[in-house]
Amino acid sequence: MTAIRRLLLGLLLPALLAGCAQPVWAPDEAVARAAYRHPGPPSVTLITVVSNRSNSGAHSALMINASERVLFDPAGSWWHRAAPERNDLHHGITPQILDLYLDYHARETYRVVLQTVEVSPGVAEQALRIAREYGAVSKALCGRSTSDILNRLPGFETIPRTVRPRPIMAAFGALPGVRTETVRDDDADENRDLLRAQQTAGANG
Repeated sequence: MTAIRRLLLGLLLPALLAGCAQPVWAPDEAVARAAYRHPGPPSVTLITVVSNRSNSGAHSALMINASERVLFDPAGSWWHRAAPERNDLHHGITPQILDLYLDYHARETYRVVLQTVEVSPGVAEQALRIAREYGAVSKALCGRSTSDILNRLPGFETIPRTVRPRPIMAAFGALPGVRTETVRDDDADENRDLLRAQQTAGANG
């Protein structure tokens, strides 16, 4: 990349980040009511949606298990009323809510790869704080925001800052102690009906 292209990217990227994002801010009482503390150890989980056709990365997200378990889903299309959102940070990530999120993304054309690294309580809280403060993310910049958060954490400095989910996943997979799980499903590619069904089930529940 030439110096001029790097300069242009540096000037345009902040504008893109700020200009097209869609801020969401759930009420305090909704966030407090949904807060969920997972009994597992403090950890950071990189979630990557991968195309089964091209093997390319389609989406990046982070699940953080700290004083509460949250999901940073930058520029994501998934939502659930039981997981109130504040600027791409979803609260109340219980096992049931996590299953709904994974079910929404895993389908005949995509699989979901979860890579988990245990961290100290301090690093987990730092990740939670950065995610809370990051703000809403513009479309197509999920990888950039996810890698930016990771790169700012102790022990994750090898994660490249990039818009591409696959290099992030590869670097994360090289971290010591990483655990990897792949979720597959044969649901139809169109998942808008599934999202509506999840909301209806949540309302009735």
